[in-house]
Amino acid sequence: MCIGETMAQIVPATSESLLTAPFFLLRHGGAETNVAVTLAALGTPAAWFGRLGDDALGHRILDEVKAQGVDVALVVLDPSARTGVFFKDPDPEARRVLYYRDDSAASRMNASDIEGIEWADPLWIHVSGITAALSPSCLAAVEDVLDRARRASIPVSFDVNYRPVLWPDRDTAAQTLRALSRRATVVFVGLDEADDLWGATTSADVRELLPEVPILVVKDGPIAATEFGPDHTVAVPALQVDVVESVGAGDAFAAGWIHAFLNGSDAADRLRFGHLTAREALLSSTDQGDLTALASLRLVGITP
Repeated sequence: MCIGETMAQIVPATSESLLTAPFFLLRHGGAETNVAVTLAALGTPAAWFGRLGDDALGHRILDEVKAQGVDVALVVLDPSARTGVFFKDPDPEARRVLYYRDDSAASRMNASDIEGIEWADPLWIHVSGITAALSPSCLAAVEDVLDRARRASIPVSFDVNYRPVLWPDRDTAAQTLRALSRRATVVFVGLDEADDLWGATTSADVRELLPEVPILVVKDGPIAATEFGPDHTVAVPALQVDVVESVGAGDAFAAGWIHAFLNGSDAADRLRFGHLTAREALLSSTDQGDLTALASLRLVGITP
């Protein structure tokens, strides 16, 4: 189960600037739903839980995520808050994302929402630092997820997903995200994020900062990803990709890694599969990449 924020995503229909594009596409976007949709495309049953506005955008997102094979039965439709929106600008000179999420339904998620989850059902939980940053009640919800999952012996993956604009300051983000990471079973973090947050310049530095995490995966962009476990350290080079857009690649990597883990793959194959699913997102202007291509991937014997 993936728990967190999803918003309406608006992007020019062609690779034009927001300033000049005449036509736009409306899709859904959010770290946790990206992971859920990718897992479902790979054949791993996935559910998403979060809050949406009880409005046209919220219903549209709910229908689209459900149509992509994700269980959305527990999603809350809030009649008193709107669905958040963000715009992607593909203009090569801009390459930016504009968020309009203040006081959105997603930002109102709270610990009481988490009580509605049947904790005997999930085999895996995935959350991210984006949701934790949205509001104090969202942070409380993420903390409650970690507490309840631990008591129920459910593994939790936590993607640090540091977004500076969401935090009051870097020190608050650094302390909070490190504390949350320490409570997870698996942590995904980019080396660039770790450097910004904690001054960690190598994968080994990150491991020293988070020695208690059972499995730590450090992604060094186009270079490699390294997995640190209780008794192993494995690094797998990244695939060479002509990047169309990088948004969503980290979520795709996490989904690929989780899928491989749940199917019994070893550390090297988990990382390799994460690179493969990330590649599909990097080659696409959509956050999830080509879902048909994802569905054709196999855990063994894949050649890039």
